Amino acid sequence: MNRKLKTKIYFTCGPSQLYPTVKKHLKEAMDSDILSISHRSPQFQKIYQSLINNLKKLLNLPEDFHIFFLSSSLESIERIIQNCVAKYSFHFVNGAFSKKFYQAAIDLKKNPQLYEVGGGYGFDLKKVEIPKKTEVICLTHNETSTGVAIPVQFINQLPAQAPSSLIAVDMVSSAPYPSLDYKKIDLAFFSTQKGFGLPAGLSVMLVNEKALNKARFLEKKGFITGSHHRFISLLKKEQIFQTPETPNVLAIYLLNKVCEDMLKKGIKTIRKEIEEKAKLLYNFFDNHRYFKPFVKDPQFRSKTTIVIDVKEKAKEIVSKLASWGFILSLGYGSFKDSQIRISNFPAHSINDVKKLIKSMELL
Repeated sequence: MNRKLKTKIYFTCGPSQLYPTVKKHLKEAMDSDILSISHRSPQFQKIYQSLINNLKKLLNLPEDFHIFFLSSSLESIERIIQNCVAKYSFHFVNGAFSKKFYQAAIDLKKNPQLYEVGGGYGFDLKKVEIPKKTEVICLTHNETSTGVAIPVQFINQLPAQAPSSLIAVDMVSSAPYPSLDYKKIDLAFFSTQKGFGLPAGLSVMLVNEKALNKARFLEKKGFITGSHHRFISLLKKEQIFQTPETPNVLAIYLLNKVCEDMLKKGIKTIRKEIEEKAKLLYNFFDNHRYFKPFVKDPQFRSKTTIVIDVKEKAKEIVSKLASWGFILSLGYGSFKDSQIRISNFPAHSINDVKKLIKSMELL
């Protein structure tokens, strides 16, 4: 039987499958000369303002949150440390990307502390003592390298445990899926090439007034918080729906259009579908003879990044599936030979997942 798809399906962890409406929106952008408009024009300001409104609705953001555009999530990490940490940050680390957050604080000459667990494991808040001097608590909601997701309840408990600390959440490979309570966090960020089904090249940062006040305080104290992309500079331009530099106008336009599409579909429907697809994948691998989910505890299993142990056959499996049109990610770092990673984003249909499972049955 010929298993090859007519069109490839990208289950990669980012860049990943394009949201189904992107091609249409891209054509509309070309036809209306969006790629040539000035970032100082009323047309761009209208797009920026619309995106702010749509993102706030989609994510249920409080009114005091501001939306900034950066080049990447790694830049977002640096900006948080620069603008909100004088000396002390605290990091929950359970994989490569949460460790990058910690390493950024070291590189910027801060004094970070960390609570680290092994790959594949979540955290027990009862075992953690967060120092009172902590200025920002940094955590990665969905660890792309290991497929571990931090339960929302865990994040919600942090303000009570560290009431004087800001809370920053990396939601790069989970947004817009998690139903976070943004009244309990101060900063968050994501990139467009994962859950929003867009090309790479744009990071979105969500910053509340409490975090902005910390940036103002540090500037008054003489700390270097950056240049064009320091929070106060970003805020000044955001207030007139502009950016300090020439941004990726096309990416901002497309993100706004996809947000509109997601709002029409409904975030509850999107979340329900992601959970249904994740259940199909985990049930299949839990019952597979050889291949098993890397994360053993179901409460910590990511719904958007499914990581599977495949007994040193990762390259063989990924190559075979690619020949059939299913593009998957190898394991991250030292796990590249022993694991595969399957993304489960809004752009993936339930039918796409069922096709993948059917093909996995033949391996």
